[in-house]
Amino acid sequence: MRWASLAILTLESGSTLTELEKISSLLADLKVQINHWPFDQARLDLLERESLDLEQKEELLKSVDHYFEQLKKDANYQSRDLIVLYSSLEGLPSLLAKFANAHNHADDEVRYILDGEGVFGFVLPDSSQVELTVQAGEYINVPKYTEHWFHLTKSKRVKAVRYFTNSEGWAPIYTNTIIRFPISA
Repeated sequence: MRWASLAILTLESGSTLTELEKISSLLADLKVQINHWPFDQARLDLLERESLDLEQKEELLKSVDHYFEQLKKDANYQSRDLIVLYSSLEGLPSLLAKFANAHNHADDEVRYILDGEGVFGFVLPDSSQVELTVQAGEYINVPKYTEHWFHLTKSKRVKAVRYFTNSEGWAPIYTNTIIRFPISA
């Protein structure tokens, strides 16, 4: 089923966790939030397209704005946009390179994945590292100043709503942490 999403947390040992409660528990010290948010499948026609124009992006955003309204009310989020990344997107490698190194932001990094998948990496308090694959139907909130990195999976495809409390907060602030992923087989 297309919307049967499944977050996957990969540990440095190579083992994985797929139960949302266990993943949330392991990421609790970082205050990273992950949830499954149901999505109205009425706009599958737009999700199946590789790229979208501004009008189509706005249609998708409006179809999930009930979540935005709740975030505005509960956490003072001010704006949202839809990022659409795909393998043949011009400049994709340089865009992804900005977020592939360990960094943090002055604002929460909040995404709701509508299509495709992405990977967030984290350094846990014990200095071990993990990578969390988030897929369609999943919401993730990486709190401000939480060290992380991001990349796409081999599918090189994601459509994600990004939520902001301000317009400046998502510039990466790089750290010197060496990322030990991907794990060598």
